[in-house]
Amino acid sequence: MNGSAAIATTIFGLAMVATLAIGVLSARGRDKGMAEWSVSSRGLGVLFIWLLMAGETYTSFSFLGTAGWSYSMGVPILYLVAYLTTGFAVAYVVGPALWTYASRHRLLSIADMAEHRFRSRPVGILVAVTATVFIVPYVQVQIQGMGVVVNAMTYGSVDLHVAAVISFVVAEAFILVSGLRGSAWVSVLKDVLVIVAVVFLAVWVPLHYLDGYGDFMTRMVEEKPQWLTFPGHESGGLNGTWFVSTLLLNAVTISIFPTTVAGYLSAKSPNALRRNALLLPWYQLLLFIPMMVGAVALFALPALDNPDLALFRLVTDSLPAPLVAVIGVAGALSAIVPMSVFMLAIGTLCGRTLLGGGNGSDPRSRAGRSGPGGADDVRIKRLSQLVCFVAGLVALLGALFFPNTLVQLSVLSYEGLAQLVPLALLSLFWRRLSAVAGVAGMLVGLGVVLLLWWTDNDPWHGINGGLLGLAANLLVAVALTYARPSAPGTAPARQTPSPEQEPA
Repeated sequence: MNGSAAIATTIFGLAMVATLAIGVLSARGRDKGMAEWSVSSRGLGVLFIWLLMAGETYTSFSFLGTAGWSYSMGVPILYLVAYLTTGFAVAYVVGPALWTYASRHRLLSIADMAEHRFRSRPVGILVAVTATVFIVPYVQVQIQGMGVVVNAMTYGSVDLHVAAVISFVVAEAFILVSGLRGSAWVSVLKDVLVIVAVVFLAVWVPLHYLDGYGDFMTRMVEEKPQWLTFPGHESGGLNGTWFVSTLLLNAVTISIFPTTVAGYLSAKSPNALRRNALLLPWYQLLLFIPMMVGAVALFALPALDNPDLALFRLVTDSLPAPLVAVIGVAGALSAIVPMSVFMLAIGTLCGRTLLGGGNGSDPRSRAGRSGPGGADDVRIKRLSQLVCFVAGLVALLGALFFPNTLVQLSVLSYEGLAQLVPLALLSLFWRRLSAVAGVAGMLVGLGVVLLLWWTDNDPWHGINGGLLGLAANLLVAVALTYARPSAPGTAPARQTPSPEQEPA
């Protein structure tokens, strides 16, 4: 190991120790109940909500895939900023409504809400299982992203597999002990480093490799015009139709993404969520920087084999080891924070709904009566922590032994989770929607998405396959709802969420 590698590896090791300490110590003095572990007892203020949800949006993909897409394709990568910003506009309305509904009935996930809404544990289980299937690939993607980042920042000294194991151990250690609050505190360190790193790169890269932004833009227009117009350079048909359809689909889907909902439910009040929805779009401006870095790499590294390494190749080629390490730690934490929240969401979904005996379909159930720290609450928390560990272990094994299997499925994650929108969100506002109609619509939507993907027809004539699936989903749900009378008692009017109401 040479001197640069030794310096970078040492800084990385110290950063991981600090991450563990921050995450674990954040639980000191807090109660040990399920609500504290999964949603921080609904006690996070605007700042921590902002840091936590920003941490979920700025992932290892932001350092790797964003620069990589910019290098290989160009303008289609702008969908990332577009859908996240539009999604926060949706969240301004949806977040407070879900918070109010969940707070009133002591619910902790979209599976809880679906179960309670339809008074049906099987519906809650179906939502939990479906969400889990489509979240696990995200955990594996973050583990593998961590491996790539750490391998690059340590000049190849830390093996990809070793880095994957480190990410699993660090994330599991603090998430099992501290839950969502641990992720929020680690997000403080992560976001400080991310902001410092990308602002520095915004100044350094165009000045070091080119003659500033003017030269950069002139060369892009004159030498790389295909990268600046749809469908981009070698993008496989990701044209304007794909861009708009993907923006619409993802903007709605992110509002019921299980990790997003965990952020909603950890807030102190609906107003904290409204303020957060106004602030988060500004954070997405940082995404333009790795896009710019990927575009600069077109001129600095014209024959790069792996576009995903565009940013880190420029960093390791032009900066001293300490700065490389700081930027690498920011990238590594951008994998660890979302990975920990993904695993916690899976634990809450399955541990509470699938294994914990249910809690929403019968408010008088023993699980519902048990308060924080009670026997049932402790049992459900332990089951949830076990599921959290197993889900992370499955993703780790996939990253080590089947690196391409689940990653291929990650393309379907947003499209699959979009099919939960009628059951998990629309049903709370549309009292007439029945469980049969909602479940039938979801299954049809999933069938459409899988069929388009399996036959390599996604996008279909430029339209995102997930949006086509959601359209079929809604069509079936509406047709069955009006064809069959709703079952009495399935949706009492008092359960309809109101963003303005808070529990007494």
